[in-house]
Amino acid sequence: MLAELATFLGDAFPEAERRWYSQALSAARAVPGSERALAVAFAGAGRRSRMLGGATVVEAGRRLAAAGGASADCWKAPDLVRSSLLLAAARSCPGDPLPPLVEGLFVRGDNAERIAILMSLALLPDPARFADLAVEACRTNVQDVFEALACENPYPGLYLNEACFNQMVLKAVFVGVELGRINGLGKRRNRELARMAGAYASERRRAGRSVPGDIGLITQPAEEDR
Repeated sequence: MLAELATFLGDAFPEAERRWYSQALSAARAVPGSERALAVAFAGAGRRSRMLGGATVVEAGRRLAAAGGASADCWKAPDLVRSSLLLAAARSCPGDPLPPLVEGLFVRGDNAERIAILMSLALLPDPARFADLAVEACRTNVQDVFEALACENPYPGLYLNEACFNQMVLKAVFVGVELGRINGLGKRRNRELARMAGAYASERRRAGRSVPGDIGLITQPAEEDR
């Protein structure tokens, strides 16, 4: 999948950006040892990726979604390029060096870079290793970054433990995210989530405040928990 994606994106770039992308991939494939060069390329992807056409973005997004990443229509051109660099780095160092590398890119990156990382987590080797990073992302006050993890992304439903998943869902309620956007919610509903959501709804009603119309999706536990 990585080789096909890199070739697909590389072929879609004009000549100057194609050279840049080839160098960026080389930096990603040379880690450990080229972390700084990778970080520079990761940051520069925002400007360089503007040369990718809409049809390329749509098709590449479909490929990443089919491979287990975020939903196809979530991907923008910079996300695609950054994800391909992450995957190249992961292929070079799939073991212990990878989590610190990804975490470093996340911590030092801007919000756009963080979004690309979160959308790519489920594509990385042994994705469960990145659960702490996902939990940290849930604490952000930046709506777009939070939604990159919580919405149209399979990672939380697959890899967050029950307590962390519940907290993410409740935060989605608090910040006005539609619950239907959370992948795997139907399978991950549980009694504790139903209890917390019910208490929240009751408190809002007693205070004469509105309750999200879709909160019924989580005020009842999953069928198998009843």
